[in-house]
Amino acid sequence: MSQNESTIDSESESLITTDVQPDTSAEPVSSATTIVETEQLDVYYGDDQALDDVSIAIPENQVTALIGPSGCGKSTFLRCLNRMNDLIDIARIDGTVTLRGTDIYDDAVDPVALRRKIGMVFQKPNPFPKSIYDNVAYGLKVQGKKVTDERVEEALRGAALWDEVKDQLDQSGLELSGGQQQRLCIARAIAPDPEIILMDEPTSALDPVAASKIEDLIDELVEDYTVIIVTHNMQQAARISDQTAVFLTGGELVEFDDTTTIFENPADDRVEDYITGKFG
Repeated sequence: MSQNESTIDSESESLITTDVQPDTSAEPVSSATTIVETEQLDVYYGDDQALDDVSIAIPENQVTALIGPSGCGKSTFLRCLNRMNDLIDIARIDGTVTLRGTDIYDDAVDPVALRRKIGMVFQKPNPFPKSIYDNVAYGLKVQGKKVTDERVEEALRGAALWDEVKDQLDQSGLELSGGQQQRLCIARAIAPDPEIILMDEPTSALDPVAASKIEDLIDELVEDYTVIIVTHNMQQAARISDQTAVFLTGGELVEFDDTTTIFENPADDRVEDYITGKFG
């Protein structure tokens, strides 16, 4: 299903449960190209600060890679975008995160509705102990969407898995290979037709062949979705992303630019030092 098509009513697609008007004060060019934006974003886990004053505008229908050393806040930033940090009692978030101009942390925003718009794929493949069909169907059910054979097939095709599993949809998802399991998780994430797909190191647990298939899939997904991916693999970031954000220790966003510029002519010496392996 394309993002312009929907089979459910507009109320259930809405991010909000009461009237909240998007901020229209942004520059016209920005509003035409930016899908999600943060301003002065700080995140704390108890007394520990995980993100420090992060401001970034992420473009629509592109792949944005988040790179940096372990513990620099990449995954924390990713979880801010669909309010997964809400599930952590000691997490505190200051600043703003907007999706198409709407503050997603506004009291009127329904986090469940938000996650219809912003799906997530985790580092380790996590299919449920259910059939392949039911794994994909769950992605629809949990978002309140009707389950049909057509929707399940469409999601599996979108995840480049249909041809490999179409004759074994009743087989447990746990019986698939690691790479197939990750693509099944991607199918589950795209089944509700989100606008953004968050990926937290989706290939780190896979062999090179399976990882390559995921990279090829990301290149296809970006035709219909915005993809934001955390990766420790700088070669992967250089291969698959249009934009790259570099986080360094202390949760600081040091530089954000098109990927070619980041890897060939970064503005910040610390970015060059990190990319060339002088630290990190």
